[in-house]
Amino acid sequence: MTIDRNKISIRNNLSPGDLGCVVALHGKVYGEEYGFPIGFEVYVMQSVIEFFGQYDPEKDRIWVVEYEGEMIGFLSLMHRPRNQAQLRYFILIKEFRGIGIGKKLMQEWMDFYHKKKYKSAYLFTTSGLDPAISLYVRNGFEKVSEAMTTNFGFPMLEILYRLE
Repeated sequence: MTIDRNKISIRNNLSPGDLGCVVALHGKVYGEEYGFPIGFEVYVMQSVIEFFGQYDPEKDRIWVVEYEGEMIGFLSLMHRPRNQAQLRYFILIKEFRGIGIGKKLMQEWMDFYHKKKYKSAYLFTTSGLDPAISLYVRNGFEKVSEAMTTNFGFPMLEILYRLE
């Protein structure tokens, strides 16, 4: 697939259908690439409902990445108690990785984080996502803990990263 960079756009507003696409992207990407079962998609669905229920455009930010009008990626900054931010839903379909979109999204996430003067941030990820983890570490996130879980119906290593 030849990618025309001029057809890639990023927007910061939610439109009808976006949340369902976020869930579908996670189910498809993690299922196809990492073998995650449907339980992971259900988890994302439940957490997206939580996200939208507390969504405040003054404190939260989303990045919807589209190619020719179709969602190909997503990222959010979600406000949390004690002036913390959570990085969530960072996803980009395989064909669009390695061309700088992830770095751009991470930079915009960090810019918004600093603009809103959050005290700290955190994210949860899993082993095997080395390019994303490398991006988090380059932006100051540090591994705090890791634990084997079966939260999604199969054993996996869940890792917590923090930015202070």
